[in-house]
Amino acid sequence: MSKAAALELLREKNHRLETTRISRYTPYPYQSKFHSDGGECRQRILMAANRVGKTYCGAAETAYHLTGIYPEWWKGRKFDKAVRVWVAGESNDTTRDIIQRELFGAPQDPQLKGTGAIPLKNIVETIRKPGVPNAYSAALVRHATGRNSHISFKAYEQGFEKFMGEAVDVIWLDEEPKHEIFSQCITRTADTSGVVYMTFTPEKGMTNVVSAFLNDLKPGQSVSTATWDDVNHLDEKTKKQLLSVYSPAEREMRSKGIPVFGSGLVYPIREDDVVCEDFDIPRHYPVIAAVDFGFDHPTAISWAALDPDNDVIYIYDEYRRSKETPLTHAAVLNARTPSIPVAFPHDGLQHDKGSGVQLAQQYRDLGVYMLPEHFSNPPADGKLTGNNSVEAGISILLQRFETDRLKIFESCTETMEEMRLYHRKNGKVVPIKDDLLSALRYAALSVERFGERLKSKTLFRKYGFETEIEYNNVGVV
Repeated sequence: MSKAAALELLREKNHRLETTRISRYTPYPYQSKFHSDGGECRQRILMAANRVGKTYCGAAETAYHLTGIYPEWWKGRKFDKAVRVWVAGESNDTTRDIIQRELFGAPQDPQLKGTGAIPLKNIVETIRKPGVPNAYSAALVRHATGRNSHISFKAYEQGFEKFMGEAVDVIWLDEEPKHEIFSQCITRTADTSGVVYMTFTPEKGMTNVVSAFLNDLKPGQSVSTATWDDVNHLDEKTKKQLLSVYSPAEREMRSKGIPVFGSGLVYPIREDDVVCEDFDIPRHYPVIAAVDFGFDHPTAISWAALDPDNDVIYIYDEYRRSKETPLTHAAVLNARTPSIPVAFPHDGLQHDKGSGVQLAQQYRDLGVYMLPEHFSNPPADGKLTGNNSVEAGISILLQRFETDRLKIFESCTETMEEMRLYHRKNGKVVPIKDDLLSALRYAALSVERFGERLKSKTLFRKYGFETEIEYNNVGVV
């Protein structure tokens, strides 16, 4: 083979690689979750840090729907027909420079068409947008059925009127739109049972759109988040360089995808100061679990251990699941850490409408060592009992966080996800998606309050456990 022929083959190989980029897409766990949520949820947001791959995540899913070619690992929504798609960004320029680039390739170079998420062989035709150099107004993409999918490019700056009219199967919004545009998109997909998904960093703070998903999540909606720690393509040097150019107020938003809330986060702390590596809990540490009851919203369990020598509390395990009975949750408690005490809130004293048995007693009947009384905060000096004030409990925990006396194992990712979004509105804590944080509060404050007494039987004599309970497994994770 001549040198010229070999070079031509090499060029052809590279060209094929460049124009089939989607075939090498291996999603991070957060991206996989976002895609999979689409199997049940028609409205989704991916609210993520800068530089983590959120836009390509949206482009990849859009390419799958346009072509009808889904990978083997795909668990999200599938269309078995050619689809009508809208994509939109803040302006015509950003739609071209970001969305069009990720889908079709660099807009300023025709030779790079097909180097985006949509394979070159599937691009049938592209239509230029008048007045916007190198921008597309629409395109046709070959679907697996042999028909053509249609994609239109829009911009928020055109106004919500441009989002009215036709029925659409798929809408991808890269960057957060105003509420009226989002509402129009929901309407456009109503007749088709279509999907709307958004990918953005929450630079605008707690807007109506963000608040609706975080504070009033409806069935059929999902929220996914991602931080710099959820990807491996950003090394520590790059992270430090990026943080150095952001103001202190921007850093949490840019690096973790946390919106700037109206009255601020409940726990305004750096994650790096809170999260610690997992380790085996020593046997002499008092331990406790705590449950926050739920059904439609999740039942959550948090496990806490106290280092008695340094007065440091560790949250070392977590569990969160909805639409399950006490039988399932009790089995988790008995399997993970049998024979340790379990704290519970006041609603554990409510009687089940069917059986008439208190919820806490149902757990006791299933072999769980529930505390004799419901949770209360550690009593103030001179008091025998504590109160149930959420604010008082948060204040104690915040002091512990700020003095490095409350740590969370890095494996407790769902706890940290809740903490990033736990915020106040008009000065009051918003009690939404706080199931694990409630359980954490009960666990941490109970292990602080009772300490070494958790290893004795005295707390349980009221329920006749003094001859049954043996704490052979206390302190063993």
